[in-house]
Amino acid sequence: MTQTSPDIDEAYAWCQKLAKSHYENFPVASVLLPRHLRGPIAAIYAFARTADDFADEGDASQAERLTSLNNYSALLRDIETAQYRGSEPVFLALQDAIHRYSLPVQLFEDLLIAFRQDVVKSRYASFEEVLDYCRYSANPVGRLLLHLDGYPDQHQLEQSDAICTALQLINFFQDIEQDFQEQNRVYIPLDEMAAAGLTEHDLIQTDSRQLAPLIRSLYQRATSFMSRGYPLGMTLSGRLGWEVRAMTLGGITTLKLLQKQTDFALMSRPRLSRWQLISILILSADKNVYQRTIKRLLNN
Repeated sequence: MTQTSPDIDEAYAWCQKLAKSHYENFPVASVLLPRHLRGPIAAIYAFARTADDFADEGDASQAERLTSLNNYSALLRDIETAQYRGSEPVFLALQDAIHRYSLPVQLFEDLLIAFRQDVVKSRYASFEEVLDYCRYSANPVGRLLLHLDGYPDQHQLEQSDAICTALQLINFFQDIEQDFQEQNRVYIPLDEMAAAGLTEHDLIQTDSRQLAPLIRSLYQRATSFMSRGYPLGMTLSGRLGWEVRAMTLGGITTLKLLQKQTDFALMSRPRLSRWQLISILILSADKNVYQRTIKRLLNN
């Protein structure tokens, strides 16, 4: 970062430390990222991580969780109106990133909508409801990354939404049993479960054959979103473009692993090997190689 105060530099350092200690599927620690974007991306992650913890962690009551999330919303409004005077590292760094890169504050508010939903909603009546959740939980992240890189056009934003929705769906499909048992959350559409003669108890059966047709239908829908979104990586240059291509290819590779599982073992979570991760980095470095690889995977 350049032309920042010591307090801002320390705030970014705090966010980066948090990001690296909680690295999951967010590109906060990737060596592919341009150095000047690592701080802002870490600030975005720190905001999302700490807000998500309000929704999921600890033993706070529902009312207390919602109050914490509403307080975050109030701080965002302070940043938007240049009235933030606090000293919290997350918001010091976020304020600098928002103003420096003209990031839409509404995208952060959208994330808070998803976290509030996590507090009060644990079942989804239809696939349309699941997609609406993805609109708030995943899509804002991709849009923020694009805004950090400049001024994305509407087509790029729509492609980003398709990729982020697919990645969120893939994450759900990997953790069906875990989400149900540990968080009491079910992201499989209830109307489709009922139409297939399934109950929530079927989600934790060792033999997943009865569940397989529905799950494979959901895999195909995630593939469709990836098909619509993957060309985004062809339009972005530099290290951020490489990062987006790697994330997209990684998601499609994981989805293909899910699709290759037998009907007996759909609840097991596939893991990308070290060699697969290295291959993803290599194959996504060149746009043409990336495109050929994606088309091959999607057509198989």
